[in-house]
Amino acid sequence: MSGFDVHEHRHALKQLRDAGETSLWENRGEVACPACGDPFIRLFTTRQKATRFPSNDGSRFCLLRDGDAIHVFRH
Repeated sequence: MSGFDVHEHRHALKQLRDAGETSLWENRGEVACPACGDPFIRLFTTRQKATRFPSNDGSRFCLLRDGDAIHVFRH
């Protein structure tokens, strides 16, 4: 698995929200997920160590980066 550069795919992504250290993008060009290879619908990016994902279906997700591990919590 390699990294993902939003700016490299900017032509196919529409920015929905920008809160400084977090942003939300819509995939409009069938850009593949770097983890599984399938096209994704939305991309949430953050530079924060801990953050909360925007709720879109009533569920809330929180993310914590701890050293080399990432923990995703569903509420």
